Amino acid sequence: MLTLNKNFPDWKSIHIHESSPGNRGGSINFKKYGKFYTPSQYYPDESFGILVNGIRNENLEEQTFEDATFDLVITQDVMEHIYQPEKAFKEIARTLKPGGAYVFTVPLVNKHNKTETWATRGENGEPFFLNTPEYHGNPIDAKGSPVTMHWGYDIVDFIKKSSGMESRIIAYYDKKYGIMGEYNEVIISYKEKIETSDS
Repeated sequence: MLTLNKNFPDWKSIHIHESSPGNRGGSINFKKYGKFYTPSQYYPDESFGILVNGIRNENLEEQTFEDATFDLVITQDVMEHIYQPEKAFKEIARTLKPGGAYVFTVPLVNKHNKTETWATRGENGEPFFLNTPEYHGNPIDAKGSPVTMHWGYDIVDFIKKSSGMESRIIAYYDKKYGIMGEYNEVIISYKEKIETSDS
């Protein structure tokens, strides 16, 4: 929320897509105050693009949204659970309007070390772990979400190669806002704005 308020102060009045919102924090604010807020969840056994349990069903790797639909796309601790993040970044860029941005958090556990693929999708759709099995909480699945990636700071290069978006990492440590400890980074990826000629 601090990043949005500082960098996108008009977020309440622009078109936002949040994938996999939680039941607290920023997601509550987006739902309450976002005039053009579209949340989505991932229900792999249901058709995509329809409402499931009152919320739109979307696969970040293959979205059903039209091109250039959103001013902002937001995810909170989602990109460490995507099997094909290169597809997800490309799709996010596709659904952003020119000049739009993707704002997200993800644990950069590898820091200055190279990003590692932690799990791939097995033949039956279940995770095939290349390292120690690891799961995080999931608000719509009691089993949790498998960790598929251990990202490092080289994520900005991955995003550029996958989608063409330029990214920057913002790290906070501020007692005033109660932001302390590890994994305090927010990443902003920008879709290039198309310059138009007046002639």
